[in-house]
Amino acid sequence: MKVHELIEELSNYDPNKEVHFSYNYGDHWRTIVAPSVEIVEKGKVTYSGYHQMDQLVIDKEDSEEEESDPDTTARSVVVLS
Repeated sequence: MKVHELIEELSNYDPNKEVHFSYNYGDHWRTIVAPSVEIVEKGKVTYSGYHQMDQLVIDKEDSEEEESDPDTTARSVVVLS
């Protein structure tokens, strides 16, 4: 989804409604949780073959944890969290 598509889709809703995102929590009951969106920010993603989906790229200077070098195919995206 592109930003303009998200804007268009959101324009169909009451602007005072809360915004949440959903995902499978991964528990035994396969609960779908829906935390609220608190942050909208720029980020980078790259495809993870292990997860079979995009994953966030964490810059070494932004984190003290040991990270692998960012993949040269990283894409700039808008991240909702």
